[in-house]
Amino acid sequence: MKNKNPRKLKFFLISIIIILLGIIIAVFLLYRSILDETAEFKSAIQSAAKMSLGKVHHTATRDGVIEWNLDASSAMLLDEKKQLILDDLSVVFYMKDGKEAHLTAAKGFLHTDSNDIEVTGNVVVRSNSYVLKTEKLNYEHNRRILFSNVPVEISSDSEKLTADSIFFNIDTKRTMLEGNVKGAFSENIKL
Repeated sequence: MKNKNPRKLKFFLISIIIILLGIIIAVFLLYRSILDETAEFKSAIQSAAKMSLGKVHHTATRDGVIEWNLDASSAMLLDEKKQLILDDLSVVFYMKDGKEAHLTAAKGFLHTDSNDIEVTGNVVVRSNSYVLKTEKLNYEHNRRILFSNVPVEISSDSEKLTADSIFFNIDTKRTMLEGNVKGAFSENIKL
């Protein structure tokens, strides 16, 4: 059986090809504009930066006692804002009882005038058997507190807690969870 309308079929196929080419060109142009915006943003930060560094290590001390160590794969110093912009960072906080809390994050800011830290992106804090996960966390150096106003999850082998915000004092180990606090505990919990 022969196709009675080869002209219609040909028109249909050509139309499909033209539409697909249009979509490909539109996606390419959109992707390119996004890349240009990202490059402009990076360029603006780099031009504002006084210095770019690779593999940064910083130690914060008070009265001769090391309070925390910070390591980052790279950093840019914004002198007028007194900030270091950090990539792929880790911080070890030292507690008075000798225990440690290990923090990792994708990005962060170290305020060089106050030693306050802001971190974002896949933030994880590990201390003893506890793991805290969130997307944003702040450290206030003068009061030695960690806090977050975005959802957090704290887990261990025997429990899991979630909340909208957290406040943790490193010296007193006092933790306060607020907003939609939920918990699940196993029967093996020791208080």
